[in-house]
Amino acid sequence: MFVNFRRIRKCQCVQLLTTGLVLCVVMVCWEQLDHHVVSHMRSYTYRYLVNSYNFLNTSFAINRRHPHGNDGSDSAVGGTVSYPYLLNHPDKCIGGGGGGDGKRRDDVLLLLFVKSSPENFERRQAIRDTWGNESYVWSELGESVRVVFALGVHPDAWQRARVQRALLQEDQTYGDLIQQDFVDTFHNLTTKLILQFQWAHLHCPHARFLMSADDDIFVHMPNLVRYLRGLQRAQAGAKDLWVGHVHKGAPPIRRKDSKYHVPYELYPWPSYPDYTAGAGYVVSGDVAAKIYRATLVLNASMYIDDVFMGICASAVGVSPQEHVYFSGEGKAPYHPCIYDHMITSHGHATDVRSLWRAATDPAVDGLSSGFMGSLYCTAVRVMLLCRPYYQNTYSCMAAFA
Repeated sequence: MFVNFRRIRKCQCVQLLTTGLVLCVVMVCWEQLDHHVVSHMRSYTYRYLVNSYNFLNTSFAINRRHPHGNDGSDSAVGGTVSYPYLLNHPDKCIGGGGGGDGKRRDDVLLLLFVKSSPENFERRQAIRDTWGNESYVWSELGESVRVVFALGVHPDAWQRARVQRALLQEDQTYGDLIQQDFVDTFHNLTTKLILQFQWAHLHCPHARFLMSADDDIFVHMPNLVRYLRGLQRAQAGAKDLWVGHVHKGAPPIRRKDSKYHVPYELYPWPSYPDYTAGAGYVVSGDVAAKIYRATLVLNASMYIDDVFMGICASAVGVSPQEHVYFSGEGKAPYHPCIYDHMITSHGHATDVRSLWRAATDPAVDGLSSGFMGSLYCTAVRVMLLCRPYYQNTYSCMAAFA
C-alpha cells in the first residue's frame, strides 16, 4: 500500500483554511450569535433550572429617584417620583345614565390606556374613529369602556410649546388625554406605565379590567369584550389575571448599540422574569391594584416598561398567561379567518381604519360558521401561521384555537 503524502498535505491545508474561515465568520458574527442563541440558552437555563422562583434581591426593593426626570426638583411620594399633571380628567370613569338592560355607564368593564407620543395626533384620531370609540362599544356591545391616552411632553424643547398648544386644543375637543410633566422618550416608558396604574388607582379603581396598549396597535374590540365577558362568567369575576403575548426566560440585551440595551449594573441577572409584550396586555382590577402598590416600593430605574411590569408582577406573585391571539411585535395576517379570533395586532400606524372596516364586516362572522366553515378557516390559519420561520405575531397553536 502506497500513501500519497502530497495529497494528505493538500487535504490538511484545505481543512486548515476552512477551519480558519469558519472561525473568522464566527468571530465576526459572534455578537449576533450570542444574542440569538447563546444568551437565550443561558437565560432559559437560569430561568427554569437555576433560579426558578427568585429573580429579585433587595436592590429592587430600594426605590431610588428615577434617573430620567426633567430636573433635580422632582418630589418623591412613597419612593416614586411624582410628576405634576398637565392634562387630566379625574371624572373620566364617572358617568350617569344607562341602557335598557339596567347597566350604568360608570360600571366600567375596561379602562384602556393607550401609550401615545405627543406628536402622534393622527394615530389617536384613528383610534377614536375605530376600535377606541366609546360610543360604539356602548351602543353596539352594551358595555362601558373608557379609553384614555397616556403621554408626557415633547422631547424637543424647540417644538414643545407648539405641540403642547395643539395637545390642549385636542384635549378640549375630546377630553381623553392624560399627560404628566415628564419628557416623552423611550427611556421614560416606565414612568408612563407608573402613570397608568397610578391614575387607575386614584380615578378608576372600580374598572373590572385594565388594558395597556401602544398607539400603533389594533384591538378587535368586539372580540375583546366577548373574551372579557367570558372570563367573568367562568372565573367568578376574573381574579389574578394578566394576559397577553408572554415572553418566557428572555435574556437582557447587552449590546450597547441596541435600543433595548440593559447594562449589568442595572440588571445583573441573565434572565428576566416572565412578562407580556408591552404592545398590548390586560390585567384584572385586583392585579392592577397589586401592580400599583408594587410601583410604590420597587426601584423604577428599569426603563423597559414591559420588563418592569414583569418585575412588579413577580414581586406580588402574579404570573402572565399566554393568549395566542394577543400579538407580539408583528402584524397579524390580513384574512377574515384571522379576524374571527383576533384580539390585538401590532404595527398598524397607518391602516387602522381599513383594518377596522374589514375586521368588523358582518360577513366575517358567517365565514367560519358550521362544520365546513370551521374546517376551511382552520386550514387557512394553518397556512398563514404555521409557515417555517413565521414569527411575526401569532404562533402556530393559534391556528387550532
